[in-house]
This record gives sequence, structure tokens and C-alpha cells, in this order.
Amino acid sequence: MAFVTDPIGIIGEEEAAKMLKAKGFKVVEHNWRMGHLEVDLIAEDKHTIVFAEVKARTTTFGDKTPEEYVDENKKKRMIAAGNAYVKLKRIEKDVRFDVIGILVDADTHEITYRGHWENVFQPHTRSISSSYFSGEMKWRHRGLTIGRKRR
Repeated sequence: MAFVTDPIGIIGEEEAAKMLKAKGFKVVEHNWRMGHLEVDLIAEDKHTIVFAEVKARTTTFGDKTPEEYVDENKKKRMIAAGNAYVKLKRIEKDVRFDVIGILVDADTHEITYRGHWENVFQPHTRSISSSYFSGEMKWRHRGLTIGRKRR
């Protein structure tokens, strides 16, 4: 279930999920978390898994669209979260990182803008893979220690 409690954030994530579904993806996770890592939406089709950051706003500042508010630190956290998810679930699909921007009218809650930047950045080669592994990994997730040793 969603961790977002802000009504604008909830509207934005629901709209973003609809956008991904309209493009043929099945949303498999909302607000997936592992420790300090978090991904707003995780969706997949037959060949690709998408990690999507959703930026929902009621207004823009200057000429920026909501998608443009994803900075380098957020990208690094998205890659780390994607890597953790891929390893945890042993995913063997192409990986894509998207940013979805939604503008919502503060009074009526109507969607006034939808933007979807697909494959917005590429992590370094082999940084996302369930088969590439160079040591021991452990995570604490929902009270469980998840780990495996290098073979």
C-alpha cells in the first residue's frame, strides 16, 4: 500500500500508474522500500522492468516541468534501489529508469499536465544485474535479513 499521504502525491502516483498501464506495463509495486531506498512505482512487461520516480506538483517554478526536479542524488538513490530490487527478486529483464511528472490543480484536483520521460538516465554498464555480483550482500527488509554469498 502507498506510503504517500499528501493528496496531490496520491493523485500523481495514481495517474502515473495509469500512464504506465496504458503503455502496456503491469504495475507490480507502489512505494517499494528497502531500508532508506525507495521507488515510487515499479512496473514490468515481458522484457523490461521500469523504476519510476513520480513528481506531482500543483505549480511549476519558472520554466521547469515536474520531471526536471530529479537531481543527481535522486538518480543515485534510484539506481541503488533498482539494483537492490533486481538482486532481491532475481530479475533478468532489461532495466529502465523513468521520471513521470504530473501537475494537479490545487483546488479541483484535475490533472493539468502529464509528462513521461522514459529511460531518462542509464546507470553504468553492469551496475544493475542479478547475475553480476562481486561479494556478499545483505539487506534488512521488513524484519528479514536477505543475503547470499558469492559462489
